[in-house]
Amino acid sequence: MGIYGQDWASYQSSTPDTGGLSFAFVKVSEGLSYINPKWASQRDHAKAHGLVWGAYHYPHMANSPADEADFFLAQVAWQPGDIVVLDWEGYDDANSGVSKARQVAYRDDWLSYVKSRMADHAVGMYCNLDYWLHVDTTSNCGDFLWIATAGRPAGSPGIQAPWLFHQYSDDGVDRDYCHLGSRAALRDWSLSFQQQPAPPTPRYAEDDMLAYLPPIPANTTVDIPVEPAGTLASPQGGTNNGPLWICLAPQGADGQVVTTLHHERGDWDAPAAAVTVSRTGSKLVLQLPAGANVDKVRIHSTAPLLGYITGRQVA
Repeated sequence: MGIYGQDWASYQSSTPDTGGLSFAFVKVSEGLSYINPKWASQRDHAKAHGLVWGAYHYPHMANSPADEADFFLAQVAWQPGDIVVLDWEGYDDANSGVSKARQVAYRDDWLSYVKSRMADHAVGMYCNLDYWLHVDTTSNCGDFLWIATAGRPAGSPGIQAPWLFHQYSDDGVDRDYCHLGSRAALRDWSLSFQQQPAPPTPRYAEDDMLAYLPPIPANTTVDIPVEPAGTLASPQGGTNNGPLWICLAPQGADGQVVTTLHHERGDWDAPAAAVTVSRTGSKLVLQLPAGANVDKVRIHSTAPLLGYITGRQVA
């Protein structure tokens, strides 16, 4: 058991009867200049009554497919679940002089171009039995086929190719059938084209890190190895540290601490100015410079020190 819908153009009311309908397709544009003056009202009316909604464009196939597609797409503030359709037929004056090969190429190019711009939407094709059997050569219908065989029973279009919608009557208003079992199923299908954002890929693993240093005697120069420093957003080298601090506290006496940084490339910075630390509570907290690839810290103190390295270690 399927569901029923209609397709509307300017010939229909701005507010057609939606009783018994689950979906509606509305003509929005034609060629490079025509816009259905009722399309927005018809769309709003359909959506206000809970219908799944789609928009279609009627082509002038001597024109550029991309130009016509851009004209059509620009008319609509597209919402998730909106369905996009090419009304592929050409019995009018604008298309009568266009070769069948050109009409097929137009169709294929239009569907490809629109899908590239509307990847989050179902992009498919409407055509009648004559075009499907006698003009089409590639069986390309995009994401779905909407086939018109007026006069046949709803749901029995008489073709072997897979189809989703069937226009089974054009008596006064175009009436359509969808073989999905419910409006909810059609809405789920139309929303299934929405691209789900990929979960962010961790650039590194991260752990709190705390490492105690061995006691540093007074009036002794000690080199403390550290991993090359980086930033949380852009760690450097192999295994790296993000924000990293060396914390040093004097033991038993006040002192003067001088630090010097060594870089992976092999050179030392000039010694930093001496910092006074006191046994009454002050300590030296030295942050390793992010992105500087510091791999060693030289410490000289006039007082014995205890200390630790703290921060975020990243891999």
